[in-house]
Amino acid sequence: MSLQPALAKQDDRNQPIHVVHAESFDGYNQPNTVSTFTGNVLITQGTMKLTGEVAKIYTAKEDTSVDHIIVTGTPQKRPHIEQIDDNGNLMTGDADRLDYDNVKGIAVLTGNAYVHQQNKGDARGAKLTYNTQTSYMVGESGGGGQVTMTFLPKQKPLPPPKHGAAPATPPTPAKPATKSNAAKPAASSSTSAPASASSASKE
Repeated sequence: MSLQPALAKQDDRNQPIHVVHAESFDGYNQPNTVSTFTGNVLITQGTMKLTGEVAKIYTAKEDTSVDHIIVTGTPQKRPHIEQIDDNGNLMTGDADRLDYDNVKGIAVLTGNAYVHQQNKGDARGAKLTYNTQTSYMVGESGGGGQVTMTFLPKQKPLPPPKHGAAPATPPTPAKPATKSNAAKPAASSSTSAPASASSASKE
């Protein structure tokens, strides 16, 4: 099962990878090595963020560029990925294990995987493969499970008011009522004027 391509963040893969936070580190920056970061790990690359309890960063064989990253966690804090596409929509994903191929820009979420794409929908499965450049996604059900998908409807503008709804409160009946009401106070004021005049004459 797959989602159709959409605009993802094309430039993220060209950005440097930063380990923004980790509580401990084991390794060194050499070609063809593995560096392990542990404890509330946060890794960023452009708009993309990876979080988890443990992250292993594998460098390329020929230099110190990042080849791929494996993020694991706990049931309380599962690996998490998020990215903003070129239209400003946020993608978020969670799973028991997250493998990110930095060369191809592919994120593989394995184990109770869930991906939500803002204004597009969401997907669940045993394994979801997400292309961070195109937003193309493939879902696998695993053993006896299943892949579920939700597609959001297109947001439509509010319909204009129906014909005949405006004349529900017509202005014409209100005008005669206002005139008759205005005439009554005028008459009462004219009768009160002579009364005050007569009282003035008595004085």
